[in-house]
Amino acid sequence: MVKATRLSILALSAACASAATPYTGGDTSGCGKSHLFNGIPQPRDVQSGGVDRSYLIHVPSSYDANNQYPTILGFHGSSSIGLFFEADTGFDSSQFTGDKIMVYPDGLGGAWAGANYSEATVEQDLQFVWDLLVDLRQNYCIDSARIYATGLSIGGGFVDTIACNATVGGEFAAFAPGSGSFYTNNDANYQDCQPARVPMPILEIHGGADTDVKYDGGEGEGGIEPSIPNWLSRWAERNQCDEQYQQEDLFDDDVHHLSWTCDGQEAVIEHYKTDDQKHDWASPDINFSQIAAGDLPTHISATTLVTDFFMRFTRPAA
Repeated sequence: MVKATRLSILALSAACASAATPYTGGDTSGCGKSHLFNGIPQPRDVQSGGVDRSYLIHVPSSYDANNQYPTILGFHGSSSIGLFFEADTGFDSSQFTGDKIMVYPDGLGGAWAGANYSEATVEQDLQFVWDLLVDLRQNYCIDSARIYATGLSIGGGFVDTIACNATVGGEFAAFAPGSGSFYTNNDANYQDCQPARVPMPILEIHGGADTDVKYDGGEGEGGIEPSIPNWLSRWAERNQCDEQYQQEDLFDDDVHHLSWTCDGQEAVIEHYKTDDQKHDWASPDINFSQIAAGDLPTHISATTLVTDFFMRFTRPAA
């Protein structure tokens, strides 16, 4: 392992990312359509596979119906809904998404596919994501080269499931699970993961003190989970990354930042491990998931790291 400065990684990554020609397709029929109550989250319904599904959407208060916006989908944890993920993460704050659209889908039965307790199958939830994207593009002005997905716990695990799907996953530019429970990408089934392109940018943030989704893997609430080092190494292999990654140890060695160069691009895979963090969304300000986990604030802000990571990547033309 070698040390590297955060600044140098970001600079090289931005240079490589900007060299790619961005995707210019995608339905833009939603452009030109105005909406009431911009800046306030609004519920929407969509039919998917004969089932009524729902999501929450937040557009900037300064929303311009003729401007194509980067769009972030945020997937909640188990026994939850999109509204709670919105409140927990603070993504709607203007400092993070004042120029972006935020979308918070609701999982069936308060969960997402992949766990043994899930109500929806993987196929059903992937179809929902596809149908949701269709609805978004037909009603809002979406930049299809800059669509991203993040999530917490089973929501983070489902983000990984999307990333491993060559069809639905191809609609996204980058992924960022937090405290992810990777039931569909564990030691027994990781070879089923077939991303749409190489490299596929992915950031993961995890607590070393997480007792719900253990850093070292094993039996979880909804099935077998991989160790995070194994999960990362398999993504590094898929993304044709250099074998040697770069590591920074921060905040008196409490936070460890790992970064991989993949197919010639710096920092395509990134990982933050906070040694004393439990099963929650990393934040220096106390949030609901930290209260539920009996945790304290962390040194790092997952919302900041995820937003910054996403904005370095666009979906390539080919």
